[in-house]
Amino acid sequence: MLQPIPRRVIDFHAHFVVPGARSEAWARWEEEYAAQFGRAKLELWRERQRKNIAARWRGLADAEDRVQSEEEAVARWKQQVDVHGLNAIVFLTGGGNDRLSRIVRQYPGRFIGFAHHDPFAPNAADELERAVTELGLRGYKVLAPVLSKPVDDPAAFPVWETAERLGIPVLIHFGILGGGGGIAGADNCNPLRLERVAQGFPGVPFVIPHFGAGYMRELLLLCWSCPNVHVDTSGSLQWMRWVPGDMTLRSVLRTFLESVGPERILFGTDSSALPRGFIRMYYDELQRACWSLNVPEEHQDLIFYGNAARLLRLPPETAWKPGEGTAAAMAVAAAVGEGGPRA
Repeated sequence: MLQPIPRRVIDFHAHFVVPGARSEAWARWEEEYAAQFGRAKLELWRERQRKNIAARWRGLADAEDRVQSEEEAVARWKQQVDVHGLNAIVFLTGGGNDRLSRIVRQYPGRFIGFAHHDPFAPNAADELERAVTELGLRGYKVLAPVLSKPVDDPAAFPVWETAERLGIPVLIHFGILGGGGGIAGADNCNPLRLERVAQGFPGVPFVIPHFGAGYMRELLLLCWSCPNVHVDTSGSLQWMRWVPGDMTLRSVLRTFLESVGPERILFGTDSSALPRGFIRMYYDELQRACWSLNVPEEHQDLIFYGNAARLLRLPPETAWKPGEGTAAAMAVAAAVGEGGPRA
């Protein structure tokens, strides 16, 4: 039977999938594509993406076709948190700010939610303020490649000012987006577009996921320029196959440890659909890489837990204690066949 992870862990990068929900910016990008090239080509592009993504899921279970209720999905995600022994999981998206707030409030301290809306939308700064102060969300997520303007356009400065005043982390996806056949060369794919913003708002801890998603060199330079920029380890890291050089998770982790240091690296999985749930494989692979590099235990604790807890300003009492609720959760999971992905 699957055992809980024997260490403190916060998954800083997950998504609560809501059927039919799309990022505002991503939906707008698709509409612009359809207006320029036609809806038939958009559907062809979508279908090719689905096939490319499915071929690269490394043997993990496919997402379920059936539409489950929100209540069922919440319960199953809580099982995942308990079965794997996670201190907390951060849902960066979840069908809109109001819906995600409703979801994470059901398990405060274990479920954490981020706001996710277009920084160039009207009243975007006010919406971020509302999401944090009224809805209880604890950060802000942005998909840079599909934004309508450069990420450093002054039109978004009120959003960054709000984030700085509220003291929340901002996670911005740069790099390739959408799986094979997705977006790779948009102006906002380059993390260096954030340099002016990160330097202008030094009180904002920015987090760039997936080790830069194909823009690793640019991310390293951004981290050199801006000490408030962090990285996360999330995702399948398939981008390593598409860039020159013999890259592995071990070699990439070593590079970031030797440059930005363990204080600016956060563990994440990019887990989303059920029945996959929490992708334990990604934790196992990162743990093995840490061991093979002889990363000191105190540095591993920062990567897997401490850095996320610090950025999220979590109180000490949210820490999960070994054995707390685990036996019952594992029994329930076994009964429904929810033992986790193949690792």
